[in-house]
Amino acid sequence: MVLNITDNASLQIKEMMKDEDSENIRLRFGVKGGGCSGLSYSMGFDQDINQDLDMTEEVNGIPLTITKQDIPIIEGTTIDFKQNMMGGGFTIDNPNAIVSCGCGSSFKAKEREGTPENC
Repeated sequence: MVLNITDNASLQIKEMMKDEDSENIRLRFGVKGGGCSGLSYSMGFDQDINQDLDMTEEVNGIPLTITKQDIPIIEGTTIDFKQNMMGGGFTIDNPNAIVSCGCGSSFKAKEREGTPENC
C-alpha cells in the first residue's frame, strides 16, 4: 500500500464522493510543482485511468488512483481529517518530505525538488 487513509479521512472522502455524478469516481492523489518549497499535493476526484501511467488500489474503502511517477515521493504518506473549532481539513503526513513550508501546503522531497513559487 502506497498511501494510508485514516478512518476520519475515509469518512470525509466518502461523504464528498456522494456529491459526484459518476459511480466510477476515484480519489486521485499526487504531487505537482509549485508552492514556496517547490512541490504541492494534488487531491481531487477523477474517473479517468491511464493504465500505462497510473496505479490503482483501494485504501480503507476508497478507490484510489496515483500517477506512477509520484509513488517514490508519496510512499508511506498518511492522509487524515482533523476537526477543530475553526472547522475541519485534511492533513498530510509525508515521511519523504525533507522540507516543508510555513504555510504547510508545500514541500520538497529528496527525489524531486519541483519549482518553488511565492506562497
